Amino acid sequence: MKKNVFALVALAALSLTACKKENTTVEAGTTEATAPSADAVTYNVDATTSTINWVGSKVSGDNHTGTITLKDGEVYTSENVVTGGKFTIDMNTITVTDITDAEMKAGLEGHLKGATAENADHFFNVSKFPTASFEITNVTEENGKQMVEGNLTIKEATHGIKFPATITVTDTEVTMVSDDFEIDRTKFAVNYNSGSVITDLAGDKVINDNIKLNITVKAAK
Repeated sequence: MKKNVFALVALAALSLTACKKENTTVEAGTTEATAPSADAVTYNVDATTSTINWVGSKVSGDNHTGTITLKDGEVYTSENVVTGGKFTIDMNTITVTDITDAEMKAGLEGHLKGATAENADHFFNVSKFPTASFEITNVTEENGKQMVEGNLTIKEATHGIKFPATITVTDTEVTMVSDDFEIDRTKFAVNYNSGSVITDLAGDKVINDNIKLNITVKAAK
């Protein structure tokens, strides 16, 4: 395989485009989610239209793009405002979108998933950790922008994240579309060819710790 690089996931569904949005990477401490209130309205995630898109890159500038889909999830609202939510990410759906050669595409997807005993834990080890999860703990407004805060769990490691998103709530549907943002994969024990973890790697082998994500979630009653 000529190129090795990481992916995620994540969290929850996106529409990653080539638009030049400013990347927003905000780490937050884990926070405890509150139970939905008695008057909360529950919207069920549509896994067929909800996606997480990712970009993984080397320090040399080479990158790969791909998607991950949600398995299921719920969004809670009160008075047409999102108050919480929880999502299951199907890590077996990691897909590479920038490679057209079938053999190379399958090889990179297999490496990211950990398809062999040799590379099982290089990235996401989906046979051991088939799902990841994200739980919304708070939605606030900062400088005129909606900010989604919550706990992301990958490979049984949980860390708080916060990212900007556009959220729309109607009587029948909730949509959440994030701006591009980044997470540090090494916080979730995804350490393959990380320059911050392995100090003697050749420069062209080093993979950036940060993965760029963009999420689009759609949920309906």
